[in-house]
Amino acid sequence: MSDIQFMQRALKLAQLGRGSVSPHPMVGCVITYEDKIIGEGFHLRYGEAHAEVNAVNDVEDQSLLPDSTVYITLEPCAHYGKTPPCADLLIDKRVRKVVAACRDPFVQVDGKGIEKLKKAGIEVGKRLMEKEAIELNKRFFTFHQKKRPYVILKWAQTQDGFIARENGDSKWISNQYSRQLVHKWRTEEDAVLVGKNTAIQDNPSLTSRYWEGKNPLRVLFDSSLRVEENKAIFNSHAKTLIFNLTEEKMEKTNRWVKCDELKPEEVLKTLHKENIQSIIIEGGSQVLNAFVQDNCWDEARIFTSKVIFQRGIKPPEINGEITARENILEDQLTIYKNPLQNPPLSTKS
Repeated sequence: MSDIQFMQRALKLAQLGRGSVSPHPMVGCVITYEDKIIGEGFHLRYGEAHAEVNAVNDVEDQSLLPDSTVYITLEPCAHYGKTPPCADLLIDKRVRKVVAACRDPFVQVDGKGIEKLKKAGIEVGKRLMEKEAIELNKRFFTFHQKKRPYVILKWAQTQDGFIARENGDSKWISNQYSRQLVHKWRTEEDAVLVGKNTAIQDNPSLTSRYWEGKNPLRVLFDSSLRVEENKAIFNSHAKTLIFNLTEEKMEKTNRWVKCDELKPEEVLKTLHKENIQSIIIEGGSQVLNAFVQDNCWDEARIFTSKVIFQRGIKPPEINGEITARENILEDQLTIYKNPLQNPPLSTKS
């Protein structure tokens, strides 16, 4: 096997932590001896062992480690957080070489892990499949480099281009399989956001009940606190942050956050302080338009069904680059990226 194949394996392993490691990055690790894999691991869950630890523990014959090469999708950490530094572990095991796909943008690491390894006499290779590694952790890179969560817009629209009827009702435009996919997405992101009209008219729970995994933090835009507290968004199935212009308070799993202005950029700054690394904006039209108009989005996922409304509320107009298309029975899913917010993220040399 080649260096690229070993790193490809590490990247596949890293993806197994999707939805459960935030605010940490997804990381995979492969350890080889004489071009054969002798150990591998990934970061499974926030607060638990990192990929390097799991990979080292997976090596049956530890005497091989001093002659081994370690392939890792992100620079080994160099600081004490929830766990000890992984760079120290690799130094302690006296591995021969470490190949890191990219540097870690987190300020407490950012080259320090690589420098530690070099000072200990370990050969370091880097930038192998860097583009793929950064794409895998685009949420993590956005969070640390842009100081805000990675923002995903999501809506369903009819074949004739409406996201809701004239009365604001937007239920059941997409099919049940598309809706199940949305629940899967919720398990993969930190938060999901809607506006007051959606909370009142559609009464969504915004949980992941149709897919196994965690419920995201629910975020509500409700400037004048019009959403009654018997609505599903306030139930105990998940935590809810209510951004408003009136009051600050805490009740059970719900917290009201008072803002001077209810603008996407200000809310994203607050969510960054709350360690929210990614968020799905699920509507309604006013909220979606606000994020589009303020250019506060990275990705848009749009379902187009065969339903016809003839009249209704139009979705936002976005200028995005299509990155994927997929048919979900009779629904068409199109995924766009925002070219104005997606310059190539990179790490220092």
